[in-house]
Amino acid sequence: MQGRTASGRELWDTAALVGHLVPVGSVYAFLAEHRQQVFPDGLFADLFPSGRGRPSVPGEVIATVLVLQTLQDYSDAEAMQALRCDLRWKVACGLSIDHEGFHPTTLTVWRSRLRDSDRPDRIFEAVRQVIAATGVLKGKTRRALDSVVFDDAVATQDTVTQLIAAVRRVRRLVPGAAKVIGDRCHAHDWDDPGKPQIAWDDKTARDALVSALVNDANTVVEAFADAKLDEQAAQALALLALIAGQDVEPAEGSDGTDGRWRIARRVAHERVISVVDPAARHVHKTVHRRQDGFKGHVAVEPDTGLFTAGELTEAAGEDNHEAVVGLSLLDNDVEDDESVEFEVLADTAYGTGDARAALTDAGHTAIIKPAPLRPAVAGGFTIDDFTVDEAAGTVTCPNRLVRPITPSRTVTFGAACRGCPLRARCTTSKTGR
Repeated sequence: MQGRTASGRELWDTAALVGHLVPVGSVYAFLAEHRQQVFPDGLFADLFPSGRGRPSVPGEVIATVLVLQTLQDYSDAEAMQALRCDLRWKVACGLSIDHEGFHPTTLTVWRSRLRDSDRPDRIFEAVRQVIAATGVLKGKTRRALDSVVFDDAVATQDTVTQLIAAVRRVRRLVPGAAKVIGDRCHAHDWDDPGKPQIAWDDKTARDALVSALVNDANTVVEAFADAKLDEQAAQALALLALIAGQDVEPAEGSDGTDGRWRIARRVAHERVISVVDPAARHVHKTVHRRQDGFKGHVAVEPDTGLFTAGELTEAAGEDNHEAVVGLSLLDNDVEDDESVEFEVLADTAYGTGDARAALTDAGHTAIIKPAPLRPAVAGGFTIDDFTVDEAAGTVTCPNRLVRPITPSRTVTFGAACRGCPLRARCTTSKTGR
């Protein structure tokens, strides 16, 4: 049930004893004075609809802890240690000086309930209202855009592991699936969550297992294709269909109708990496850094350091690219007046042509780091060494050869490159650039 804070102060109330030690104007002092107005009990009433059971931690306390945890980049365990030992946290939360804190999983439970609710961003929205009410951002029209990849807690699964896990999930969630799987699916002992014991270095054995697993998965999907299922069961069946198709292709010499399959010689676009968390994705944040998880996007006012907008997305996919999400963050800024024109600071990821055009159309000024120029030949010419004349519709190369720009925005020098004395600095192509 919903927990509530008692109206009176406790005997060993931290704020009454040492509240004067907390700096005036700090976030701790602000939350100590205004947390009940910013995070009223009614803000979280829908998370605990039952009037029975053990009371939860008061919403104003949890919201305060989550805000401080985010500001200080603490883990759940570190946040609970701070709540137990840091007088500033006790003052901000309105707790007694001898309060022992809560178990770290309390934060996990609250975040889970918030995530599954109709308003998962309500704490951020409450903070936004405070920022807007103070007017601290009035006249500040610079915004920095950035993103970060949050590592997922689940392990990446290979094709075989995902197929087994997806079939087991359908068996558990889809009514009647257990009987169908028991009667018609024999590629694996479905009570065993692990991999089958085969000679994994034997290609024939691997292909036979993959074929059997995919055929069993297809059997289950077809058996319930027209069934009326609840949302959870339908999602489990759809996930099985996706897993059965994303990583496999017909075996050599097969047309896909004889039940022979093999692991595909390519990586599926936006591949599901684990049935434990189907929304997690594989992403290359940089050329050398590969991660699995989600991507967090933020807009920040650089002078105050205040986050004015944020969004969590899947880590891959065109709709989740920085240049796409960054534009929506500006649209949802605290200063949401359509007449506000921002000076946008960002790195190369936000510098796509479409994003720059959209920023210009919206009246914003883009100060975005350009992508580094990469010459075709080490130490050779880059595009900046070519003169582009848009009025004449031509491009002049470093050897002063002039060629027209085609309607598709390409330029062909062709045979003119063959005897060019600068060719070694321009291209390695046998037929020219």
